[in-house]
This record gives sequence, C-alpha cells and structure tokens, in this order.
Amino acid sequence: MRGAGLIPAAILAVAIIILVNTGITGVRLDLTDARLYTLSQGTENILASLEEPIRLDFYFSRKTLDSFPSMINYGNRVGDLLREYAAKSGGKLKLTVIEPEPFSEAEDQAVASGLQGVAVNTAGDNAYFGLVARNSVDDEKVIAFFQNQREASLEYDLTKLIYNLANPRKPAIGVISSLPVFGAPMLPGQPPAPPQTWAIIESMREFFDVRELTTVTDDIDVLMVIHPKDLPESTLFDIDQFVLRGGKAMFFVDPLAESDNPGPDPQNPSMPDPSSHLDRLLNAWGLEIPGDKVVGDAEYAMRVQTRSPRGQSGILYLPWLGLQGEALNREDFATNELEVVNTGSAGAINKKEDSKLTVTPLLRTSSQTMLLERIMLQFRQDPESILNNFKSEDKQRDIAVRLSGSAQTAFPEGAPGGGEQKTEAGNKDFLKEGDINVILVADTDILSDMFWVREQNFLGMQINQAIADNGDFIINALDNLSGSNDLISLRSRGASSRPFTRVEVIRREAEERFRLREQELQERLKETEQRIVDLQGKGGSDSGGMILSPEQAAEIEKFRAEMLETRKELRAVQHELQKDIEGLGIALRFINVGLVPLLIAIGAVGAGVYRSRHYN
Repeated sequence: MRGAGLIPAAILAVAIIILVNTGITGVRLDLTDARLYTLSQGTENILASLEEPIRLDFYFSRKTLDSFPSMINYGNRVGDLLREYAAKSGGKLKLTVIEPEPFSEAEDQAVASGLQGVAVNTAGDNAYFGLVARNSVDDEKVIAFFQNQREASLEYDLTKLIYNLANPRKPAIGVISSLPVFGAPMLPGQPPAPPQTWAIIESMREFFDVRELTTVTDDIDVLMVIHPKDLPESTLFDIDQFVLRGGKAMFFVDPLAESDNPGPDPQNPSMPDPSSHLDRLLNAWGLEIPGDKVVGDAEYAMRVQTRSPRGQSGILYLPWLGLQGEALNREDFATNELEVVNTGSAGAINKKEDSKLTVTPLLRTSSQTMLLERIMLQFRQDPESILNNFKSEDKQRDIAVRLSGSAQTAFPEGAPGGGEQKTEAGNKDFLKEGDINVILVADTDILSDMFWVREQNFLGMQINQAIADNGDFIINALDNLSGSNDLISLRSRGASSRPFTRVEVIRREAEERFRLREQELQERLKETEQRIVDLQGKGGSDSGGMILSPEQAAEIEKFRAEMLETRKELRAVQHELQKDIEGLGIALRFINVGLVPLLIAIGAVGAGVYRSRHYN
C-alpha cells in the first residue's frame, strides 16, 4: 500500500514545479564564478532612481545565428541580463525581445533604428544582435551590435545607456587652462589670425558642453584643470571645496610641458619655467609629483629621428612614451579598450604612506624606468646621451591614476584671506573633509596635437587623423566622471565563456616538453652533419662519386637510429598529452553529468532509509 502514495506525491511535485515556473519567476540564483548575472549595487541604485519608463527592444537573430554557438551563448547572456535589469527596475524598464527574420517587418525596424546587420550565409541573410532604447520623450540610444570583445564591459555599457536616457542633458565640462587649448589669444599690435583650437577640445565638444572658465562654478559636471600655473589662492580653494563636495575633476600637471612656451621663472629670471603643479591639494591628499623629475622608460620609449655624423637615424627618446599593453589598466573603463597612449616628459605620481585615498593606476610605465633631471632635458634634448646614461631603477611609475575615498581639505583654516569667498563655490558651507572622485594625470602633453594627431589634406580640407588613443582616453574618462557615483563605481566583469584553464596548463607543459625534445633533435642533427662533413674531408672519391668510409657509414647509421628514437619519444609525448587531456575531460564530464545526479540519488536513498527506519 505504500506505493499507492507515489502517485499523489508525483502529482504534487508537478504542481509545485508549474506553480514555481509561473508564479515565482523573479527568484533567481546566480552560481557563476564572476557573478555574471548579479547586478552591481551601482546599477541597482540607478535603476531604483528611474522616474520615467524606458523601452528596451532587444533584437536577436537566434535562428539565423544557430550555426554560431558562441554568438548564441553570448546572446543568451545578454538576454538574461536584460531580464534581470527589467526585474530590478520596478516596472520602469519595458523589455521586448524581437526575432528579426530575413525580409520581415522586424528587420526593417532594426535597420531603421541603426542596428548593424552581419551577413551569415551566401544567400545574403543578415543577423542582428543589438539593442534600441527609448525614453518617454523619444530620445534614442542604440547598441548597434553586441561585441564579444566588450563582454567584460557589458553591464557598464547597458547601465550607462539607461543612465544617459534617464539624464539626457549633455554633461557640462568646465576647463581651466594656462595652455592655449581654446586657441591662441590675439596679441596687441599683431594682425588678427583665427585661433587654432586643440584637437582634444574639438573632440570633447562632440560629446560634452565644453566651457572655458577662469574659476570654478557650480553648474558644471566635471572640472578639467590643465597645467595650473600661478593659480590664485582663491581659485585653489574653490577647486578644493568643489572636489570635497563630490564634484568630479580631472587634473593635468606636468614637470616639463613640451607644449608650453613659458616666460622666465620669477625665482630665477634666467630660467624659463615649463612646469605646473597642484602641490597644496595633492600634499593634503597624501600624494606628490616631484617637480624636477621626468620619467624615462626604456621599454615604452618612442623612436625619434636624429642627425648624427652618419646621417639621419632613429633612436629611442626615453622621456617620450608610447604606453600600451600592460601599461594600460584593463579593469578600468577609461583605458580598457585602448591600444596606445602617447605621453611626453611626464612626471611620476607617488602615494604617501599616510594617504587614505584609494589610488588606481590608469597609465603606468614598465619597470625599466629612471627618473631624469628636468633641467637636463630642458636644455639638452640629446636622445643618445640620455640613453647612454640610463640606469634602470627597476620600478614602475604611475603617470595617470584614479583617486577615490576620503580626503582632507588643503585649507584647514578656511578661505584664504579671511572672510567669506565671493565666488559661487565659496558661498557653500566650508568642508574640512569629503569623498572625492578625481583622475590625476602627471602630463599635459598627452593633450597636445603633436602627440596624438596628424593633420591631413582630404579633398582640400584639413582633417585630424588620430595616431594614438589619447583622445579616446580623455573622452572615456570624462564620460565616466560625468555620470553618477554609481556609474563610476562599476568595474569590468568576467566573461561567460570559461576556458578549461587546467587543460591549457597540461597542454602547455606537454608542448614545452615536445619543443625541448625537438630542439635537442635539431642540435644533434647539426652536430652529426658537421661530423659527416669532417669525415668526408678525410675520405676520397672515385670517378667523381662520393666513397663512404666505414666510419662515415657508421656515423650516418647512428644518426638514423637516433633520429628514429627521438621521433618515437616525440610521438610518446604527444600521446601522453592527448591521454592527459582525455582523462581530464572524462573527469569533468563525470563531475558535470554524473556526480551531481549521483549525489542527489544517494541523498534520496538516504532519506528513504531514514524515513523507513524512523516510521517503522
């Protein structure tokens, strides 16, 4: 009679499953190693702050991409993540998943919205894998095609898109600069000439409302201070209070600005002063940039042309760097997609032991560096002499960093000069401490046209062609800073495609053994060939034909036997390689397919035995 209870139990189990699938769809459990489907707190904060609905149309050609499993897997991840966004938005995000089949109305809508179609077969069918988002006033943002290469930035890209739709105003960037980034001013007595705005300002204007300032105002989203020379104490105080109140800022200081044409140094009239600093603020934050030192790097140094007695030649100029690869932070959105960033005579940013700030390097040198005397470079830019005197200090140097965390004011006594500041910033309550979000760059030449663009003639027009990613670095950094603190807090996530790292380790070890044996074979081959040549020199010939002596014949036979034995060993190594990988694959399949059901079965049997003994 006990078996009669199985039928009601099975019916109850099916009913529970149906109930869960239909009624508790919002409950999710993320067991991925990198928490790929769990939204960051910053994203959840932005979703919770949405005031108006946003419509998300996710176009995914699942059927057309059926023969591309990697794209299907990534599409599934994007779709699942978008559903998580919708579930966490309190109904503000309206998600629609669309299958744009070839020659359908949905495909026409995808094309009209600016999605990028990718041809997947000879019939000319296009596949679509993108997102169209609209707010309540029909502002539109589009991800034309989700790129696998940006999977680590997927959450950031989606959250930024939603944030920009919820806050459609163009961010305002206020620029205070002692360099002529907005064009050279007209000098008295000189003929009028059109000012030449720097390329970086023109690039910024495509994305931001760029304003030239002489002091800090409260109506900007990000403050950009370039080459601050001889700033009044009142302006420094305004900058200090702006940052402590949570204002975002990007500072560019330089021990040797190649783009500066300075006048004489007031303390030494015979010496020009090409440097700038924010020592008062940085010292209060526990940071320093030596004003008399420039970083030289033997690994990332640019090659320049120089004249010598032998004519024109190329040589490394250690103060000019082309930072790439490991020099760029791959975890930060300001730099994770860049290829190369050029700098000129940059300084080194040092964090003091008592600093409370979190300092995240964005641009960093190799360890093959040396701090060079600024005065030596200022008057004798001799690449060969610098290279000959180079001695590596075996230390990486930070050229650009992100600063976050608690910082102290540089004006503990309050506004300079006493009394209330008359500037807009000074009318706020005075802060002695606050959390800051700042990007600090110890170089101004990173902005200069000569280090990242080349002017080219195109159909009679002069256009700038980027030769480095300096502009992208600045735009990325400002874009990141101009968002909310929640958006800035996001970091790169892992990828859903997880390689079998243990398999790769086994493969590399075996291939290394294989290569070593192969190299040994080549060495033995050379030695044997040389031995044969020596023996042939001692032999003779008959009618022009080679006569092999017994020694030569024995040597050749020995080589052949040795070659066969070595090839046999190489095959054995390859066999062991495949055997190790197959064994590991069997173990993984057992764990993924057999072990979990086996544990469940053992648990069920154990529960049955327990119940049987307990009730009997």
